[in-house]
Amino acid sequence: MDFHFKGKSLKGELRVPSDKSVSHRSVIIGSISDGEVFVENFLRSDDCLRTVSAFRSLGVEIEEEGSNLRILGKGKHSLKEPFDVIDLGNSGTSIRLISGVLAGQSFYSVLTGDKYLRRRPMDRIAIPLRMMGATVLGREGGKYPPLTIVGAGKLKGIAYRTPKASAQVKSAVLLAGLYSDGPVSVTEPAKSRDHTERMLKAFGVDVEVEGLTVKLGKNRDPKGDINITVPADISSAAFFMVGAAITPGSEVLLKDVILNPTRTGILSVMERMGAKISVENAREESGEPVGDLLVSYSPDLVSTEISGEEIPTLIDEIPVIALLATQAEGETVIRDAAELRVKESDRIKSTVENLRRIGADVEELPDGMVIRGKTDLLGGKVSSYGDHRIAMTFVIASLITESPVVIDDVECISTSYPGFLKDFRSLTK
Repeated sequence: MDFHFKGKSLKGELRVPSDKSVSHRSVIIGSISDGEVFVENFLRSDDCLRTVSAFRSLGVEIEEEGSNLRILGKGKHSLKEPFDVIDLGNSGTSIRLISGVLAGQSFYSVLTGDKYLRRRPMDRIAIPLRMMGATVLGREGGKYPPLTIVGAGKLKGIAYRTPKASAQVKSAVLLAGLYSDGPVSVTEPAKSRDHTERMLKAFGVDVEVEGLTVKLGKNRDPKGDINITVPADISSAAFFMVGAAITPGSEVLLKDVILNPTRTGILSVMERMGAKISVENAREESGEPVGDLLVSYSPDLVSTEISGEEIPTLIDEIPVIALLATQAEGETVIRDAAELRVKESDRIKSTVENLRRIGADVEELPDGMVIRGKTDLLGGKVSSYGDHRIAMTFVIASLITESPVVIDDVECISTSYPGFLKDFRSLTK
């Protein structure tokens, strides 16, 4: 599909879709809670609906009311053995977190997904879940889906140190830990997203955070009868934040954006690079900090270095940050981001190759990239590699390219942001 919007600016106000991480967890924890859970502003993307479908197949009653959900939880031991294989599409969050829940059941289940998900490594969760007593089988010794999980009913305690900071691994162990009476803790080398800890607390579970270690306390029974309000997703907002910063004449107000400190690395980076961005109406909803972001055209962007503990706070935004860096003076260096190699695509390779195709000066590193700016982008043919974040990044690039950006597949955008193209066009009118 061709995209070319040079000469147009992004102007207006927008609430991007609700946060994917919070939406997933509201269904997962709500489904094993004891009581009714009302979820407001649930993200109806393919990924999150796969999580809903999975728990329905496990016997949970979930009612859809427009953009809201009503989950009738009957406790963490109420799940039933599924009749069929559970297909989780493209959702890495779903397969890894649900595996943690299934590890504590006393039945057999099989999890699979599309061709992209079946290439994503699962040994990172299989290893600790096996240590807790569950049977986890998969292709190549349990490394890749489909995964077969035979739960242990009651799991062993564990003090697990993750090799890399990963919210999905941490969450899988914590969710499995709900089915253990022994001590359960996860220690990371750097702090990853903490949505699971926050939501478990909202459901009344005892969770203690000490530095880089998260521990489960005595009470491990999620209680229902609560309302969860899902804020707007900063990862989705990031595309319009960057688009407004690099496109002359732009000013965009992005409403109700989640400002969890484990997710706001992109704000720190953009401010460091000289972007005109401010937070308005800061508040808290359902245990998560929220605010409105006002972003306008920023002609004097400068380069920066992104590495170390900052990486987990912006891992999903790196492709669009790389686009931002093409419009900054100097050499922007991104390191310590090898995790990008095992996302929906190899995001280091796909970002570098596509930026080069439209005229950027980019060097690929084993764990990141170097972007040299400021560069006039030309346009050209790019591939999304079936990756929603890559596709959206190059739609945004079309705002400043000399000729059209031709993207081979934009259908993949629906996994996280089904209305992206409609919202994009509404701001370029």
